[in-house]
Amino acid sequence: MADREKSRSSGLKSRKRGESPFHFGERVPPHSIDAEQALLACCVIDGGQESMTHCIEHKIRAESFFKPAHQLIFAALLDLYNEGTPVDEIILAEKLQMRGALDDVGGHAYLNEITDRIATTVHLPHYLERVRDTALLREVIRTATQAVEQAYSPQEDIDQFLENVEQDFFAISENRTSDSAKSISQTMDVAANLVQRMLQRKGQLTGVTSGFTDLDKLTFGFHAQEMIVVAGRPSMGKTGICLNMAEAAILPPHGKGESTPTLIFSLEMSAEQLAMRLLCSRARVNMTKLKDGFLPAESQREISRVVKELKEAPLWIDDSGNLSILDIRAKARRIASQNKLGCIIIDYLQLIRGTDSRVPREQQISEISRGIKAMAKELNVPVIVPAQLNRESEKERRQPRLSDLRESGAIEQDADLVMLISKRKDANDEEELAAGVVLRDLIVAKQRNGPVGVVPLAFTKNLIRFENYTEQPL
Repeated sequence: MADREKSRSSGLKSRKRGESPFHFGERVPPHSIDAEQALLACCVIDGGQESMTHCIEHKIRAESFFKPAHQLIFAALLDLYNEGTPVDEIILAEKLQMRGALDDVGGHAYLNEITDRIATTVHLPHYLERVRDTALLREVIRTATQAVEQAYSPQEDIDQFLENVEQDFFAISENRTSDSAKSISQTMDVAANLVQRMLQRKGQLTGVTSGFTDLDKLTFGFHAQEMIVVAGRPSMGKTGICLNMAEAAILPPHGKGESTPTLIFSLEMSAEQLAMRLLCSRARVNMTKLKDGFLPAESQREISRVVKELKEAPLWIDDSGNLSILDIRAKARRIASQNKLGCIIIDYLQLIRGTDSRVPREQQISEISRGIKAMAKELNVPVIVPAQLNRESEKERRQPRLSDLRESGAIEQDADLVMLISKRKDANDEEELAAGVVLRDLIVAKQRNGPVGVVPLAFTKNLIRFENYTEQPL
């Protein structure tokens, strides 16, 4: 026992001041000199064309190599590739000489040593993967070390610090598969493919269906990276219409495409309440009768069928309260890393907590709006968010407009698509009350990539369901 205490005391004394208790001495970061040499040899053997193209596609950069000499050699190979110059040992040596780096890499002798390592490029994919993976591991170590250092003396709000750390790690993961900036040639290829798809589909949707025929004709569906705002006064059915859109996404009507995995953030209602609404709406069951405990046998069978249908649907509901936009982005990012999301709904915008309660609410809403748009771009999905309108349209007895968006003009600026729910001008309140159907106008007040207009809808109160409107007497 005394020996153990003595050993522990000796260990404590040997630790340097300010050193972490988890410090185990200097360690060499992950790397493979053999794989780096073999990869460089592949690039020289095939003339610096095909192998270099594969390197670029796999995001291999000079910094991906551990050995400084290899970084210099790859930088020279990249220069020759960009110039379109064929590569061999002599040309590579000349390029290094021009850059003043030939002696730094070990001269002609080291270049010969590298090219003698392999005889064929057949194992190029293995060398690529090895060099890339060890580079990513070193990046993880650098990022984690930096996060630890910053955690000892944070210079910012803890929520912002955690968001930054998570973003840094997410960026490392994203760096394996996607570019942050694309050349115009790539973008034009994507645009040309989209044109071809539009021509082939002959007017069919190119995005996620809303479930409403006339709206889909205006928008061609909700598209990736779009921020979509559905605004209205209280009790106008903002949550209801968004649930209908979610239903159409996960269980698209016949001929409207494949199921779209959807994530809902419900800041106002519990997951159970939303599930009940979705179930009754889909099964077309009167919630009032259900609460009274009376349902015909046919409706009970339909509920059982819809329960089975919805249980298999790709839908996630997060009903955590008091979330900031940083919390929402972090949660969405984690779910998207495990399941390929196609749509996100946040109910609703003004309930999202600002990261700094000391600043005016208008500035908080601006930050939240920018965060929602950034999340749509980062996760490459459409984000649908209901929002409140102010009272001006009711006071002035008119249809709502963009300027009525409550608390911030940033919403209008950031959104790609803004839809305003309103009563129809020609609606007959008495007839609607008798029929249990309320006529609504869905005003497409802004569409960044398409026309604006008005979409008539019918709202069935006892089902809490919006549906396509047809010109029939109530």
